[in-house]
Amino acid sequence: MGFRCGIVGLPNAGKSTIFNALTAAGAEVASYPFCTIQPNVGIVPVPDKRLEDLARSIHPKKVTPTTLEFFDIAGLVKGASKGEGLGNQFLDHIRNVDAIAHAVRCFENRNVAHVFCSIDPVRDVEVVNTELILADLQTLEKRMAKVEKLHRVGAKEAALELEVYREAQRFLDRGEMAKRLNFTGEKKTVLADLHLLTAKPGFYVANADQGELKGEGVFLKAMMDWAEKEGKRVVVICGDLEAEIAELKEEEREEFRKELGLEGSSLERLIRVGYGILDLVTFYTTVSAELRAWTITQGTPAPKAAGKIHTDMERGFIRAEVISFSEFINCGSEHVAKEKGLLRSEGKEYLVQDGDIIHFRFNV
Repeated sequence: MGFRCGIVGLPNAGKSTIFNALTAAGAEVASYPFCTIQPNVGIVPVPDKRLEDLARSIHPKKVTPTTLEFFDIAGLVKGASKGEGLGNQFLDHIRNVDAIAHAVRCFENRNVAHVFCSIDPVRDVEVVNTELILADLQTLEKRMAKVEKLHRVGAKEAALELEVYREAQRFLDRGEMAKRLNFTGEKKTVLADLHLLTAKPGFYVANADQGELKGEGVFLKAMMDWAEKEGKRVVVICGDLEAEIAELKEEEREEFRKELGLEGSSLERLIRVGYGILDLVTFYTTVSAELRAWTITQGTPAPKAAGKIHTDMERGFIRAEVISFSEFINCGSEHVAKEKGLLRSEGKEYLVQDGDIIHFRFNV
């Protein structure tokens, strides 16, 4: 698994259109609010040119890419935290995602209703962010009620938990997102256990039309300016256009995107941003004629990376035999790499690097 991404936004922001373009999962799409009643879930392979290059070099019987999981929930509306609309019912479905993609409408279309009857990306962002904050406050209130009871009967861990909860509550009450809390150590662990939505890394997905992509409108610029002020990344997508591109032949798709100034597919751009904000890297294994990609956090020690494959490999870790992707491709084979002394033996302290090809030695 690469990472899990939850898609949030107002109704008719284009979440389901984007979801379909990214996953080809066929989520229902309509021009009226609350079309998405149940959360849509889609799993897609992560495009990986290095994996393709390795496969051409070693000719494995099986190639398994890492994957990305999308959760598309019903649109949020103002007052969702108080029971308005349907979206707030499904926020729990994305509490365990790694990152949140906030879809924002940056296009006009008379045939697609807007809940506020006008297009204003910044206003829409603030409405959804407020609802996420209010949902987190509800989570805190429920947890605090339980922990206060434990504190009254002398539970040792309750005092620290209450301290963290109250500080987070004060922060959220000021309209701040929980991800800006600078907790460390045990406090950081306590906060993470809450799975607060506003504590998760996030980015914006600006859903624009072709006019906006060509710089002929004001909505996309307003969105980009706001994101820059917040220090957040933006992936620009034309949902309807991507749906059309998906029906073209592979060789025609890239040419069409270049004409519009888009670099790579929407999925590839979204993955680059997601990997960047989550600080993720990919390593590769070749076991039993299978070439496989794995995603981990940068700075992961070799035994932990082995545990991603199987817990026994972490428990019985002996060493990791490592060669970088570039060295392997330059050599053309593992045999040549060994002859040149490029296959390294690394111990428990080794931090796995992006593009490493690894054989884990272990004994249980």
